[in-house]
Amino acid sequence: MSLYRNILWFIKGMREYTRSGFENASKSFAAKDLDVSMVGRSFMITGANSGIGKATAMAIAKKGGTVHIVCRNKERAEKAREEIISASGNTMVFVHVLDLSESRKVWEFAEAFKKEHTSLNVLINNAGCMVNQREINSDGLEKNFATNTLGVYILTKCLIPLLEKSRDPRVITVSSGGMLVQKLNPDDLQMERAQFDATMVYAQNKRQQVVMTEFWAKAYPKIHFSVMHPGWADTPAVSSAMPQFYHLMRDRLRSAEQGSDTLIWLAMSRVTITFPSGLFFQDRQPVSVHLPLAWTHSTRKEVKAFMRRLETLAISVKHSEGDNI
Repeated sequence: MSLYRNILWFIKGMREYTRSGFENASKSFAAKDLDVSMVGRSFMITGANSGIGKATAMAIAKKGGTVHIVCRNKERAEKAREEIISASGNTMVFVHVLDLSESRKVWEFAEAFKKEHTSLNVLINNAGCMVNQREINSDGLEKNFATNTLGVYILTKCLIPLLEKSRDPRVITVSSGGMLVQKLNPDDLQMERAQFDATMVYAQNKRQQVVMTEFWAKAYPKIHFSVMHPGWADTPAVSSAMPQFYHLMRDRLRSAEQGSDTLIWLAMSRVTITFPSGLFFQDRQPVSVHLPLAWTHSTRKEVKAFMRRLETLAISVKHSEGDNI
């Protein structure tokens, strides 16, 4: 079954996820969807110093939005901020330094942000990683899971009260079509029972993000949740984490701007909220989160177990070494 999923996914990817796939899909895009002003709206974007995150921050800043870029490297973040301000003429771009793999620090950052700001209209969970060897963070958690799943969970859950009191609140998470080859495994969230395979760990994390989004959409109806696949894009993250894939596909990869298009559309367009909350988007259209006959559906029991375990981990991390929040 896993071989079937992988083959079907690659065929789908070659047809839809490449630059030519975007060019074909974009023929039906409506330019008026992004003919909007973001003045007075605030956005938080994780991993916004390069690639898709930076392209998204740039587009929002050009529309007048207030942009909070959250990055782990202060120097690169400040450089990105300068470039965004220079290109957009918008000075309302702010840098926050945070490593999403450090789970307690995510709690501390989010709690401090809530106290310092009166509103947040859009949260964009873009930052991610693919660490090719098993690494453990300071909280004893596997680093890919800590960044891609628990970091997203903690940041989003903590900011929900702030989002709920803001106008037209949205949460968008950048997932990956790679999640199509994985079924949620609530019994081994950090891949401790199987041989470590970074690509499959990443795909499992991305499936976890989809399940979280679907759950939150039902739990918090005041907020519009969505998750999206940017396609196969030429970004520093892809070239460093997947060098063989990058070398093989380099001439077919989307640009960062093409990869960010649907993310920008979900963040800014009024059309977005006409769709139900909790959907998975690709090239401005909702698409299935399962391949045909792939047996990747989760039961309600599995979803509840997964969310319960995330909450338990998040709370235990928050109170590990004393609660400074």
